[in-house]
Amino acid sequence: MIFPELHLFGDGVPDQQRTEALQEAAQPLDGRLVRELQQLAGDLKVWLVPGSICERGREGQLFNTALALSPEGKLAASYRKIFPWRPHEPYDPGDQFVTVDLDGFGRAGLSICYDAWFPEVSRQLAWMGADVIVNVVKTTTKDRAQELVLARASAITNQIFVVSVNCAGPTGRGHSLIVDPEGGVIDALDDDASGILPAQLDRAHVQKVRSHGTAGLNRMWSQFHSHEAPIELPVYQGRINPSTWDPQNHGQ
Repeated sequence: MIFPELHLFGDGVPDQQRTEALQEAAQPLDGRLVRELQQLAGDLKVWLVPGSICERGREGQLFNTALALSPEGKLAASYRKIFPWRPHEPYDPGDQFVTVDLDGFGRAGLSICYDAWFPEVSRQLAWMGADVIVNVVKTTTKDRAQELVLARASAITNQIFVVSVNCAGPTGRGHSLIVDPEGGVIDALDDDASGILPAQLDRAHVQKVRSHGTAGLNRMWSQFHSHEAPIELPVYQGRINPSTWDPQNHGQ
């Protein structure tokens, strides 16, 4: 079960009071809110991504943090939003990419809203072996249309499922959707409508697309020969090393 970004944070707070309200709502990961969410996931025996919460860091930081809670009622993973929507959000940025292994399916990568605008996030999660990217969203602005394009593009370029869950009206622009590893929309909600998107994601679809190619043609993860020279990436002060260009092994 997946819910939108900051799903548990009350709406209707005036903009000039929002930062103060977020600060007041913040709790540590071992606080009451997370404990109650753990109990809920355990009682329901489900994987639960309750959107994101306002997390109070050990040094007083304010993080926008997505949670993944297991059917056993454990906090399986937490991810701090790396790219807060500046200048509008007051959060401190996280500094770690996070995946979580889901029994019976595979590996999920966590991202939050504006992270989707940075292709580096999706690529890194795919490189870490994710079969699906879970992007929890609270888009209340008119750029939701562009986010839908980004969700499909991320799925195509990384040959991965993308689940983008936005809050519905009257607060958000809605239009949650689930995208397959070739960029096809499995299911979506219209405009600002509320609702549920039930879907079964087949991990084998990811392997099939990567083995046979997107549209039966493009196999980006098999692009290189191991003996080829590395490709320098000056913007990142890094490189693509053909001998290790293998997200499946890297993610294990």
